[in-house]
Amino acid sequence: MASVVKINVLTVPAEQREVLEKRFASRAGAVEGSDGFEWFELLRPVEGTDQYLVYTRWASEEHFKAWMEGPMQAAHRQGPPAEGGAAQRPAASGSTLWSFEVVQSAGPKA
Repeated sequence: MASVVKINVLTVPAEQREVLEKRFASRAGAVEGSDGFEWFELLRPVEGTDQYLVYTRWASEEHFKAWMEGPMQAAHRQGPPAEGGAAQRPAASGSTLWSFEVVQSAGPKA
């Protein structure tokens, strides 16, 4: 069975970039222990776009769905409150999820 890649495309206004990156940094390690998890990267745009890419790779679609329905839901419900105790506003103004199957991959030669 081939791995699956999920890329969450987040539209992030310039004034919210630091907020988004800090939120991801504060959750470092939250996904790594999930069954079927293989890889994570947060990709910052360099030029020409305001879209961040959140790249995750999973052993199967079922593993991704299990994470979405369990740990991911809980993490987003229990996010740290904003100053004054109010719920945090999203840093992204939009989100799209792209899905792919890994057909071929390569790493550096040892």
